[in-house]
Order: sequence, then structure tokens, then C-alpha cells
Amino acid sequence: MIKKQQYNANKLQKRLRRQVGTAIADFNMIEAGDRIMVCLSGGKDSYALLDILRNLQIHSPVNFELIAVNLDQKQPGFPEQVLPSYLTQIGMPFQIVEQDTYSVVKRVIAEGKTTCSLCSRLRRGVLYRVAGELGATKIALGHHRDDILETLFLNMFYGGKLKAMPPKLVSDNGKHIVIRPLAYCKEKDLAAYAEISDFPIIPCNLCGSQKNLQRQTTKEMMQRWDKKFPGRLETMFRSIQNIQLSHLADTSHYNFVSLQAQDQPFENGDTAFDEEAFEPNIEEMLALGPEEATDRPMVPQS
Repeated sequence: MIKKQQYNANKLQKRLRRQVGTAIADFNMIEAGDRIMVCLSGGKDSYALLDILRNLQIHSPVNFELIAVNLDQKQPGFPEQVLPSYLTQIGMPFQIVEQDTYSVVKRVIAEGKTTCSLCSRLRRGVLYRVAGELGATKIALGHHRDDILETLFLNMFYGGKLKAMPPKLVSDNGKHIVIRPLAYCKEKDLAAYAEISDFPIIPCNLCGSQKNLQRQTTKEMMQRWDKKFPGRLETMFRSIQNIQLSHLADTSHYNFVSLQAQDQPFENGDTAFDEEAFEPNIEEMLALGPEEATDRPMVPQS
């Protein structure tokens, strides 16, 4: 690797580690004594997640355990020795869970129909069970910033909900904490990191082979925006961190019914008939980007 490539690789690695550390600190994802089950699919994102968390484990003042778990869904042609070989090589504790969810999905879902929903539910159920068996206090998933935004748009376009993927949540059965440490990381950065790191990527033949998926269409839309308007996705992600309920229309979350005029200024009051003013060259400004912030603590100290 030439000097410039090495410099860019180091810069990318530092940026991703800082973003993961910041997300962990912002949402208190990791605490002293945690046993974290890292879900490893064999894709670029989960490989990057495991690699960054292992580095964090070495340098963090907080002690926590990691165990990698892969769900072998018995997809035809799945190279079952790739992950055990890789994990053994790097000295990572792991468990391979064999569960034939592939046959279930193919039997239940008609040919040509989307398999993602059922596959996800089956996989989630298995992983929750395994987390309990392993005594894991947290389940780490490899979803990144673009996944979160895609989910936001999918829920808006097709579900009529203003909802995305939270960086941290309680599982639907109430027994587990699920974390997404890559929440601040861009997919294209993770793809570049996986290529530099030469992870042994395993393609998914179940969902990855499906055409005309709503998520794939949304992904392509976002990629076009990112190319034409650099900085737009960053602004959109900031919007889900800066919600103003008084300026939406959900009566179950904001008491519009009881709003009354008052003699003093009203917090979050509207500007009435004033038109929203935006910087005319905002796209160009965003494309430049601010100076990188000083590194923040990766994990809050107890």
C-alpha cells in the first residue's frame, strides 16, 4: 500500500472508531461488566462492527466481554467454514447457531414475494434465545446510518409512520437491550473499510438476490441524493436527533387541544406567517463539511 493510501486508510479507521465511540457514549450502549453478543452475518457491516468493538475493548477504560454469534440459516451453498476459520484466526470467542430458517421462509413465502420480514422475525427470535443462553447483557447489530435513514423513509412512504431504527432499544419481549454502535457510520465508509481490511465477505442468497425490494429502491434514491447533493443525508440524519413535536401533527404526543394564547413568549412558538428561510447555497456549504471534532471518549466511565 502506497503512502497516500495508507494515510487515507488510517484516517478512515480513526473516523469510524471515533463515530462508534461517540454513538456508544451518546446512548450509553456499553457499561462496565457487559457481555456483548455481536451478531455476525458475514457481511461487511457486521465484520466492521466486530473489528471496531475489539479495538475499543482493548483501549477502553471500561471492562466488557465480546462474543461473536453467527446464525447459520442453512442457505444452500453457504460456506460454513469461513466464519469459524476467521474467528479462530483472530482469537475471537464465538458460537455458530444452526437453525434452518431458510427452508421455513422458502416454504411459507410465495415465489417472487419479499422474504425479508419473515426472515428477520425468525432470525430475531433465535438470536434472542441465544442471547439468554449466553448470558449476554447487550445484543450488538451492524446497522449503520444509511440503514436508519432507509427505515425512516420506508416507514414514511409505505407505513405512514415517522419511525426509524433507534441506536438503542429494548427488545420486543422486554428481556434484551439491542444496540447499534454503527449508527453514526456511513455505509460507503464501512464498504471501504471492509475492502481495506480484506474481510472474508459471505453474500446472502436469500434477501440479497431479491429484485425490486422497497428498501433497495429507497437505498438507490438516497445514493442519488448523496451524489447530487453532498451533505443532504447528514442533514437528514441530524433531523431525527432534533425533533420538534409542536411542529408536527401527532395529537397523542403533543397536547394541541389545550393550546391557549398567553401574555408572555411561548416556548417553541411558531413564527406565524413568516416563510422559512434557508441558506441558498446550503448544499455547497454542506459539501465542504465542518472541521472534524476532537475525539470524544469511546465509552463512558462508570
